[in-house]
Amino acid sequence: MNHFELFDLPVALDIDLAALKAQFLKLQQQYHPDKATDKDQAMIKSSEINQAYKVLSTVDSRAAYLLSLKKQDHHLDQSINDFEFLQSALEIREQLDEAHASDQLHTLKQEVQQWIDGLVREFKIDYQEEDWAEARDTVRKLRFFQRVLNDIDKAEDRLLDDDSFDLDDDF
Repeated sequence: MNHFELFDLPVALDIDLAALKAQFLKLQQQYHPDKATDKDQAMIKSSEINQAYKVLSTVDSRAAYLLSLKKQDHHLDQSINDFEFLQSALEIREQLDEAHASDQLHTLKQEVQQWIDGLVREFKIDYQEEDWAEARDTVRKLRFFQRVLNDIDKAEDRLLDDDSFDLDDDF
């Protein structure tokens, strides 16, 4: 059973994330080790459910998983050889390093999301046309932008933590 089947979802890049989460919670409850007679088996199943959820919950890992189902996921860890993309990626990283306000991070997040949306469209075309080399390259780029998005979220959290700290606060 593949991850999509486990969560009763279509094998596709676009999935209903709310349905994924609902099915995840249902399965976790069903296979919770505390409720099982065979705790070892329940731990294994629970771990499989967690791993499948993690894979399907982000677009970059979902795309890589789709390639793995087609046995086309080799060399995904290779570096990106697109000079223009690398230049843009460097600029985005620099913007993130220089962002010191939430509005800067918000603007950068929107820009990164636009990149991701464009790459998702590219992946769908590459996947449909079975252009596996391009699809793998697109997954590498999606992975980069997913990491940037995660780093933006961390930067936003740091800003919130810094804003909420006040020397006049009682401890």
